[in-house]
Amino acid sequence: MNASHDPVCGMTVKPDSPHRTEHAGSEFRFCSAGCRTKFVTDPAKYLAPSPAEPVSLQPGAQYTCPMHPEILRDAPGTCPICGMALEPVMPSLGDEENPELTDFRRRFWWTLPLSLLVFALAMFGHRTTWISTNARTWFELVLTAPVVLWAAWPFFQRWAQSIANRSPNMWTLIGTGVGAAFGYSVVATVAPDLFPESFREHGRVAVYFEAAAIIVSLTLLGQILELTARSSTSAALRALLGLAPKTARRISAEGNEDDIPLAHVHVGDRLRVRPGEKVPVDGEVLEGRSSVDESMLTGEPMPIEKRPGDKVVGATMNGTGAFIMRAEKVGSGTVLAQIVQLVAQAQRSRAPMQRLADKVSFWFVLAVLGIAVGTFFVWGLFGPEPTWTFAVVNAVAVLIIACPCALGLATPMSIMVASGRAAQAGVLFRDAEAIERLRTIDTLIVDKTGTLTQGKPVFREAIGVDGHTSDEVLRLSASLDQGSEHPLADAIVTEARRRELRLSAATDFDSVTGLGVRGHVEGRAVVIGSKALMLEVGADAGPLADAAERLRDAGATAMFVALDGHAIGMIAVADPIKDTSRLAIQSLQAMGVRVVMATGDGLSTARAVARELAIDEVHGDVRPQDKARLVGELQAAGRRVAMAGDGINDAPALAAADVGIAMGTGTDVAMSSAQVTLVKGDLRGILRAREVSEAAVANMRQNMGFAFLYNALGVPVAAGVLYPVFGLLLSPMLAALAMSLSSVSVVANALRLRGASLRDG
Repeated sequence: MNASHDPVCGMTVKPDSPHRTEHAGSEFRFCSAGCRTKFVTDPAKYLAPSPAEPVSLQPGAQYTCPMHPEILRDAPGTCPICGMALEPVMPSLGDEENPELTDFRRRFWWTLPLSLLVFALAMFGHRTTWISTNARTWFELVLTAPVVLWAAWPFFQRWAQSIANRSPNMWTLIGTGVGAAFGYSVVATVAPDLFPESFREHGRVAVYFEAAAIIVSLTLLGQILELTARSSTSAALRALLGLAPKTARRISAEGNEDDIPLAHVHVGDRLRVRPGEKVPVDGEVLEGRSSVDESMLTGEPMPIEKRPGDKVVGATMNGTGAFIMRAEKVGSGTVLAQIVQLVAQAQRSRAPMQRLADKVSFWFVLAVLGIAVGTFFVWGLFGPEPTWTFAVVNAVAVLIIACPCALGLATPMSIMVASGRAAQAGVLFRDAEAIERLRTIDTLIVDKTGTLTQGKPVFREAIGVDGHTSDEVLRLSASLDQGSEHPLADAIVTEARRRELRLSAATDFDSVTGLGVRGHVEGRAVVIGSKALMLEVGADAGPLADAAERLRDAGATAMFVALDGHAIGMIAVADPIKDTSRLAIQSLQAMGVRVVMATGDGLSTARAVARELAIDEVHGDVRPQDKARLVGELQAAGRRVAMAGDGINDAPALAAADVGIAMGTGTDVAMSSAQVTLVKGDLRGILRAREVSEAAVANMRQNMGFAFLYNALGVPVAAGVLYPVFGLLLSPMLAALAMSLSSVSVVANALRLRGASLRDG
């Protein structure tokens, strides 16, 4: 491969290793200037690695920029392109706070009183008699110096970095604006005689210490809010990493058993899994049998029976049985590790939307700096006396009026107000990207359990045969199920009590893993379960087969009931569809949104639910990887995809989608993987969220228009284009006033979002 140049600093870059310069089709190169920055020529390919080279799961091993995922470093720092703080590609399980957030919070609170005092002196000091004008100016300088020279020091470092890297960004604007306001004011304080009389007010040359101080405090506050929000993006990964058990019980060749750290488990090790423990790694059952809760993969609460020869997955929860397994996949090869990789890759592969300010900041900064320089030389060489004094004053006025206060507030103010309005409607947005993107969504993938349905089984129907009534079948079943904690048993017992049926005590209760339960009620043998369990006890369930199939086609779970070895009926339990799902799906389809169901349930059950909701496209028996793959396929076809789900199994797809939407009634992992959370678990919240998105984006565009309009009108006036005709100049004081007016306009317009009307529900 040929050497090229660092896109940030322009220095020569070279491959990271003479032996390995390719990674899943992407090239790694390092800057020879010592930037220690790794550039990936094709970030998308790197962030979707082949199974042979997965993303490192070592916490803190690499750091990346959320705005520019092509930047990878071995240590914390700031992005050389945008100046944003780098964050770990893979977070740790600890709750350590971002050191930059701690630093900015300290700088903000220590200097906020100084900024407010300077602002008060600037606004009202000329009305007081207890301090002279000259002393007030020096007092403002003394108060402002710590704010600008200490609190804003990180801003100036990034300002210098943006210039050194030839990458103008918002820090260039902030550093230039604050530096211009403070530098001009210092000169006006130390050498006021350099300025013409027309720039004096209230007995002194106008200074703008308050502008410099307030801009620093506002910027620090904005960074604190942003860093706080960004810290939640890694919560999903921490939650997933926390699912894995810390130890495993290994059986040695001599038969001895010892608890060892999970990292010491190797392929081929024999491991014992006791009741109530998590399965340590992926493998195969060798001895014993049990039921395993795999809801972290499937999202379904039904335990799965495991017998010798069956596969088990690490981090799933073992039930009441015990078994011995052989480890087949460990470390980064386990299903859990692959899910973690999927979430991490999805989070890093989509850079935040480039807002208008980011798109034009490069040329905006260069244009303002160019106008300021041009103003300086035109006035210095061709202006009236004192030429160079006018040159300095007008150049500073250009920089002050172009200060990015309004430009910086334009989007955050809209986002803050829109987020608050959405929260009132039961919609929580994680970041501005979600608000901007949701309005563009044209495809919605929905999980079934807990999203379209209630996620809790309820009684559906009882059927009696051979002279047995449905109430008798239900009473006997509920009497036996009183000893079970299974969700299906709870639904049966709840219905029997609702009907006020007399329940009897059960004896000899036995749970047959994966098949059903059996015991004695009133001295008679009662069995509830699958067809296989009926055959085992000699009961013929054939006459009930058609009814069972009918119920399954309707989306219910059917269980046969036998009394003294004879089939007497059947109990059906189903997960009912939420009342709001039908209206939400119809409304979304009317808006032109394509709705797709993807669930870990069987295809027949999924189709039954889809028929009721008029969903045409259904995918059943899907695993977490399948859901994420479906998202990718739709995106590759040019669709803008949202994913709505509530389980751990939905986390990879939620992270991979353009917008992930979690049900507030779901798991913490799902909510932390998603960008939008519907607090009430009501899909109609998507409709309200979309309305907020549309209103917020329109408001942001208006705010950006206000900000640029002030600059478009103010910069030429500050440069002196009206002087030859009207003899008018814009002093830095008026420039600061114009800057303040632009901020007021932006804030006032953003506050209109508080009254945005949203549909009921």
